[in-house]
Amino acid sequence: MALLIALALFVAQAINFGMILHDRSEFRLLQATRPVATRIADALDREAHGGRPLTADRGRVRRTPTNPIARSIMERHPEVAAELRRQFADLGLTVGRIDTGLRPAIDETSDAHRRDGLRRGDRQGPTLLIAIEQPGRGWLAITAPWPQPGWRLLLAALTQTAILYIIVLLPVLWIVRRISRPLQDLRRAAESFRPGDPGAPMPPHGPDDVVALIAAFNALRLRVTGMLDEKDRMLGAIGHDLRTPLAALRVRIESVEDDIDRAKMIDTVAEMNRTLDDILSLARLGRPSEPPTDVDLAALVDAVVEDFRDLGCEVSFVEADRLRMRLRPSLMRRAVRNLIENAVKYGVAAEVRVEERARSVAIVVADQGPGIPEDRMGDVFDAFTRLESSRNRETGGIGLGLALAQAIVREAGGEIRLVNRAGGGLDAIIELPR
Repeated sequence: MALLIALALFVAQAINFGMILHDRSEFRLLQATRPVATRIADALDREAHGGRPLTADRGRVRRTPTNPIARSIMERHPEVAAELRRQFADLGLTVGRIDTGLRPAIDETSDAHRRDGLRRGDRQGPTLLIAIEQPGRGWLAITAPWPQPGWRLLLAALTQTAILYIIVLLPVLWIVRRISRPLQDLRRAAESFRPGDPGAPMPPHGPDDVVALIAAFNALRLRVTGMLDEKDRMLGAIGHDLRTPLAALRVRIESVEDDIDRAKMIDTVAEMNRTLDDILSLARLGRPSEPPTDVDLAALVDAVVEDFRDLGCEVSFVEADRLRMRLRPSLMRRAVRNLIENAVKYGVAAEVRVEERARSVAIVVADQGPGIPEDRMGDVFDAFTRLESSRNRETGGIGLGLALAQAIVREAGGEIRLVNRAGGGLDAIIELPR
């Protein structure tokens, strides 16, 4: 904001300086032409009323038979000629051509100085020689001082700009800083807010509007925390209410005489329990009860792979060095387990490895399946989304595995990527920051 104000002041001063330069240029033009037009009008009037005639060797206004500037290489100023023609018209004088020539400063003892009728002590700067044609009577020549643009104008503009910046910009900087500091604190507090850790309320400070905003943020944080607490209590009650009839149903299933039907019922109840666990875990993920601890990530992944081996699944683990990481172990085990379950379900076999990189650690689960279409890569992370459309739970589940794994990894500060390998198969990669 302060930069924009400073830029606006600079632009305003630049416009003001341009207007001053334009006015100064107009003033210089009038300063050079008005005395010339007056003197020529007076000289012609005196000559017409029997006064001293104009000659080529005396007086400020001299009469010459030809244009004294015609063959000169002096710098021309057509704007002076145009202004003189306008002033002569206002005075009622009819003139022909008007020529101008700027010549450098002359010494006061020179012949040119005396010839131009300048007295000792007169202006010694550049002078403007002006020749005015009188049709049928020759030319009138006069020398006029030519004001030079000095450094005073630029110095005055710079001084004015500095004063303006001191008077306007410094108070604005102080006001902006007074407003922005509490806003920056509020932004940091909002970024660091975690639903499971409400922390201390942010102390209100700054202008009245910012104080009101901070108070509203503190109240909002309390309301969000209260709503999440209520949600956790509701989820706990739902989980309890659902698990109780499922447990009773599991007991009653034991009385079913048909072994095949009993096994199917037991599998159905087990699947319902797993689905309930996934839903509750996904809903509670923002407020995990497990604190982060230092664990050996390679050993954690190896233990998950060993569980699948005990179930007879074709899963292998590439041995890796010990790698200490701070994370929530049970949640990370669940994320890795979900990826391996998908790899075994859709890719028959899985190879799991832990790769240590410069700024991250990657857990790679590589399967031998058909992969995923590129245009569906993002869809598989949506809850209750299945690429397998048969609705058979043995082949597709309910579509929560990858959604839960992604939520767990993002809560740990990482990300999950799915990459189709060129030779076939899919790599599911968990990347965690070091």
